[in-house]
Amino acid sequence: MSNVLLMARLSLSEALRKKLIVVLLVLTAAFLGFYLYGVLRLEQNLTERAADAGLSAGPRRGLGALPVVYSGVFGMYLVYFLGSLMAVLSTVASVSGDIESGVMQSVIARPVTRAQVVLGRWLGFTGMNVLYVLLVSVALLTGLYLITGYLPPAPAAAVAQILLGIVLITSLTVLGSTLFATLANGIAVFVLYGLGSAGGILKSIGALANSPTMESLGNAANIVMPTNALWLGASYNLQTEGALQLAQVARGANPFASTTPIEPGILIWAAVYTALAVLLAMWRFSRRDL
Repeated sequence: MSNVLLMARLSLSEALRKKLIVVLLVLTAAFLGFYLYGVLRLEQNLTERAADAGLSAGPRRGLGALPVVYSGVFGMYLVYFLGSLMAVLSTVASVSGDIESGVMQSVIARPVTRAQVVLGRWLGFTGMNVLYVLLVSVALLTGLYLITGYLPPAPAAAVAQILLGIVLITSLTVLGSTLFATLANGIAVFVLYGLGSAGGILKSIGALANSPTMESLGNAANIVMPTNALWLGASYNLQTEGALQLAQVARGANPFASTTPIEPGILIWAAVYTALAVLLAMWRFSRRDL
């Protein structure tokens, strides 16, 4: 276990040495500032309109809260997208990069197994990515609450599902790093991510057009890559009852938010998928010729 923790620490040190974390923190601070300024301007405009109509400026309820609700959902969608992007880019060369540079030969010459190298790499990058998404999510939701007084109905459940998606993407990227060259790995994971997103769109079109075939294709895509299904489950927990009722009238025409909670089977499959990806990465690298 000490060798695994050592490899995890080396992964974090590598991210610091490449200034990945510093650049990420600066850009994230810019994103949060830009987003929260937009929320502030939105709140000011809504307050002014309420005053002009002779209404109180207290916390909004029902349909009056929709602009703020949608702002929160959109903000968390961006957090998930940025976290997914970071999960791929930070991990894409976790194993293949060391092989291509010749560093891996000196690493495995030490008393550490190849499986421990992979597990340590996965642990280090997963911890970094999860911590990043968790902090940004808390910062965004806290800022939203301080500005508007609005907090989503179930923020903890939403963030948990987003974090599971980030762990899954990180695991698949580590697996790809044991199978492909760095560039091919990045392309493969992004294609899978796009496939998951396409699944959500297909399901929305199928529900709107009452097409079982489209819905079946969407379900198949969500099984192959359940990251979008996890986001849709998170989006359900970020919406108020009024927003959900309005979306149900539209028959789920919005492919970026869901009117139903995530199915327990999808959550279980995503967790199993993650574990299988890590185990397969450890097995594959243990048998790979360098």
